[in-house]
Amino acid sequence: MNTSVGRVALAAVWAFGASACVSSGVGSGSTRDNAVHATFMWKSDSDRTGVLTATLSNGETYSGQYFQITSETRVDQLGPLWDGWHRGWRGQRYWDAYPTSAFVTHYSGRVVANLLGPAGQHMRCHFQLVRPASGMSGGGQGQCQIPSDKTIEATFARS
Repeated sequence: MNTSVGRVALAAVWAFGASACVSSGVGSGSTRDNAVHATFMWKSDSDRTGVLTATLSNGETYSGQYFQITSETRVDQLGPLWDGWHRGWRGQRYWDAYPTSAFVTHYSGRVVANLLGPAGQHMRCHFQLVRPASGMSGGGQGQCQIPSDKTIEATFARS
């Protein structure tokens, strides 16, 4: 009888712990000329990944997975970041199919995302975290490039 009570208690603790790892928050931003405004919503699905959604002032919505880059990140985990990009970004050459380990070293403590929008367009984002150990919950700031090549300066508050 004690064993079954113990199992129920353990299952409850595990379920609470699993749900406690999920967090969410919001952010906002705009282009330097204030022509485009964005509202961001994020929800973690693990301690280093989640879904980021951006809604622009023109009504367009972009959504996709974000990745927090840490020293433990393996480059093969980042494959979705390269989907849909067939042109250079800010005049840089086309990206290879997968990044190199130098990418992980350079972006450690940051969050990167490739968001899919209307008609297959993409928004590419990168954020520097204020408290990397807290993930997106620790807040951060960064930039997102929209298909018009304008850059949205974004800020995420601690949640």
